[in-house]
Amino acid sequence: MTVLTDIALAPLVPVWLLAVLAGIMAALAAVSLWRRARGAWVRLVPGVALLIALANPQGLTERRTPLDDVAVIAVDESFSNGLGDRPAQTAAALDALNRALATQPTLDVRVVPVPDGGADRGTRLMEAVQRALADVPPGRRAGVIALTDGRVHDAEAVGAAALGTPLHVLLTGARDERDRRLVVEAAPAYGLVGRTLTATVRLEDPGLAPGTPVPLAVTRDGRPAGDVVVPANRAETVTLPVEHAGDNVFELTAEAVPGDLTTANNGAALTVNGVRDRLRVLLISGEPHVGERVWRNLLKADANVDLVHFTILRPPHKDDSTPLRELALIAFPIRELFEEQLENFDLVVFDRYSRRGLVPLGYLANVADYVRAGGALLLAAGPEFTDPISLYDSALADVLPITLTRAVVEQPFRPLPTTDGRRHPVTAGLPGLEGGPDGTPDWGPWARLIEVRPTGGRTLLTGPGGRPVLHLARSGEGRVGLLLSDTAWLWAKGYAGGGPQAELLRRLAHWLMKEPELEEDALRARMTGAGLTVTRRGLDPETMPETVTVTDPLGDRRALALTDQGDGRAVATLAADRPGVYTIDDGTLTTVAVVGTPNPRETSEVSATADLLRALAEASGGGVHWLAEDGTPAVRRVLGAQATHGPGWIGLRDNRAFSVAGVDQTPLMPAWLALLAMLGGLGWAWWREGR
Repeated sequence: MTVLTDIALAPLVPVWLLAVLAGIMAALAAVSLWRRARGAWVRLVPGVALLIALANPQGLTERRTPLDDVAVIAVDESFSNGLGDRPAQTAAALDALNRALATQPTLDVRVVPVPDGGADRGTRLMEAVQRALADVPPGRRAGVIALTDGRVHDAEAVGAAALGTPLHVLLTGARDERDRRLVVEAAPAYGLVGRTLTATVRLEDPGLAPGTPVPLAVTRDGRPAGDVVVPANRAETVTLPVEHAGDNVFELTAEAVPGDLTTANNGAALTVNGVRDRLRVLLISGEPHVGERVWRNLLKADANVDLVHFTILRPPHKDDSTPLRELALIAFPIRELFEEQLENFDLVVFDRYSRRGLVPLGYLANVADYVRAGGALLLAAGPEFTDPISLYDSALADVLPITLTRAVVEQPFRPLPTTDGRRHPVTAGLPGLEGGPDGTPDWGPWARLIEVRPTGGRTLLTGPGGRPVLHLARSGEGRVGLLLSDTAWLWAKGYAGGGPQAELLRRLAHWLMKEPELEEDALRARMTGAGLTVTRRGLDPETMPETVTVTDPLGDRRALALTDQGDGRAVATLAADRPGVYTIDDGTLTTVAVVGTPNPRETSEVSATADLLRALAEASGGGVHWLAEDGTPAVRRVLGAQATHGPGWIGLRDNRAFSVAGVDQTPLMPAWLALLAMLGGLGWAWWREGR
């Protein structure tokens, strides 16, 4: 296609010369007119013809190639637009649009899928549109058609001016959809272990009158934890208990109702980091000795531990009649410790303690009851444990998992891990465990061992002849630990290379106080750089599960194979691409993990809406149409400032865009025409003057 677009001059002589000639001709014409000479105007004709010929006017003709306008169809493929009849509505509308636009010869149609945004960014429809139009100048943009339910999370990311073309929104879904959803309006990030926390939630259900009571099922770390009742469509405060340190994942779920769009948002989750207020430890040292300082330093080094420490100063063979109260620096508060305050301690440690009338048998029975009720007891035994007045000869024997032989092995030995010890989190992976030349621990020796025979529990470290050195057991709801040597302090002194004394005793104390990370039979999951890492820990390889079942936030289940690490752990990693709460089950244990936010944007609100995109559509010149009510609108091409939408139709601009392939120049006064004009002008002037 060629179009005359301009006229330009290509002078045959310099422009100044043209100006001089024009001035001379104008002066001669002025003199002739002043004298009123006959044919003064006619004499100008050949001069003007000469000037035009010398100016050499050219006609500019562009060779134009029409360019296609670009229309974008953004197809919402997010979770919310996959509910109910929305996929069918989307597919039918897309098919109708493709058939209608295929008949347009100067229109390039770009279909852009819009999936869920990563990292809980929701549906980023306008970002997808901007990327599709990034290489299209405004003069070629015909329009944007969005097939969506309206749940777009970047509607304000671009303005109508930046869009530069009409936006037409074709909504899936219906105006009167019912979607029950639970929203966590406020919740603390931290909570004290053993206390309760309050969270504010709101159950939204358009099918219920405000205030209608609705029960919510509560789970904590994947296990049922009772129900709470909240009023519909009103904010309500609920109370939740924090039972352990670390992440406490609570899920509150309302039952599905008929007509509910999805159950994915019927529940909400919140993660609360449980922190211990203060760990209270009671340490009773039966006599001053070198290892006593080890226990004190260990417990005092932990800023989260409140240590109450008493040392019995009376020598075991003192035979004078000095009253015990006069030997003590302060009065030993037996009643306060073993009756009034006992249940407030998280751990009771008897370090080389023997009964000498200081703690009555009734109070030791209280300690046994304290263990059965969930307390923790650690005995660090020395030679005094073999005496007839040892703690074994009291009510504590009922909670101790051993039989005492009353023999002391006086010889150096290196503590060796048992099969259980290599898998138990208290001793597994201790520094130097595999450091020896023959695969034995690279640890220094201890010097003495108290001989016992286990009647329950598990032995983690052994000494000469396989005798137990470190033995752990559960008793009732509580836990008991026995360290059957009083020479562990040799490691702290670095004797013969020393050993991981501080780490061993720290793990031992925290296992007794039920630190979740030190549970020997546990299922855990957490996000790492590689994805969702699932760890199953157990002491018996034969009973360890080979797979776990992972349920993602949308309810999809998959089996995940575990790989045994040989140290009591079996590990698997899953690429978790959906934010929300994942549930992991091995048939015996269940745990949960939160990936990203526990309540992702894409599932929090799923009812169709026109509110989010209406302002942008109207500002750009487009409109909003409900597919369920109006069907797929007809498509027209419109020019200039014409309306771009109306009842039952939408318009795409016809910009008549083109590119210029070349420009041709055509002389408007060729030489023969100039000569003819000059000769004709001279002849006319001669004829006029001759009359």
